[in-house]
Amino acid sequence: MKEIEGAPTHLSIIGTLPEIRPACVAIIGSRRPTEYGKHVTYTLAYELAKRGVVIISGLAYGIDAVAHQAALDAGGVTIAVLANGLHRIYPAAHTILAAHIVKQGGALISEQELGVDACRYHFLARNRIISGLADAVIVTEATSKSGTLSTVSHALTQNKDIFAVPGPITSLLSAGPNRLIQQGAFVVTSYEDVLERILPRYTPEQLAIPLGATELEQALITTLQEGVHDGDALYETLTRTPSHKGLSTAAFLQTLTTLELQGVIATKGANRWYCTFRA
Repeated sequence: MKEIEGAPTHLSIIGTLPEIRPACVAIIGSRRPTEYGKHVTYTLAYELAKRGVVIISGLAYGIDAVAHQAALDAGGVTIAVLANGLHRIYPAAHTILAAHIVKQGGALISEQELGVDACRYHFLARNRIISGLADAVIVTEATSKSGTLSTVSHALTQNKDIFAVPGPITSLLSAGPNRLIQQGAFVVTSYEDVLERILPRYTPEQLAIPLGATELEQALITTLQEGVHDGDALYETLTRTPSHKGLSTAAFLQTLTTLELQGVIATKGANRWYCTFRA
């Protein structure tokens, strides 16, 4: 944050910040998204968070809330930047969502003092923090005159990557992203588009381990992070641990297949497996 123009003099935080800076992506957009916008936002946030990327947004209605919730559902970490002091949550309807963000290892951040309620200027100023914390900004849905685009303006001055989700030309909420694409923003059609751009900047120590949906998935991911493993040897290793003693071959193979379909692991042939996240 010290490197951005107009850096805040201080930040108030509720929750936890990572000790080593992880890959971070801001996902922003309309407060009144279409079903298409909700679906795309959820999918991108979920898949990125699943792979250890911290999702950043503004806790507002619409796209912001969808992005935060998707990251939580993936078992990931998300950070919300508020325009008011942290004495209360705004909007109040997202109080429970904010509590879940903190409980799951994320944080609420604001540059405003306790007791300061948000005004229009605070929301615009807040946007420079959202983009400043992120490696890239994704706009999923926004009108051509949306306030969302102020975050994009800040991101451009901060030399951050801008991604936009293409949408139907008949939709007013696709006008913003489509215009950004015309102006040179990266087209995003899947989470891979974003990872390919931002992950090369990080050392292995900075990259978070992908998150498994089950204890077995997490055990496989963690083991394969160490390098290529033979499938049979991997199975034997897991079944020697107390938590997976008695693991059936069918359950093991099914989990391998699930992770392969998700793109988290892959095979080099001859039943040799590796984790793609740091490959």
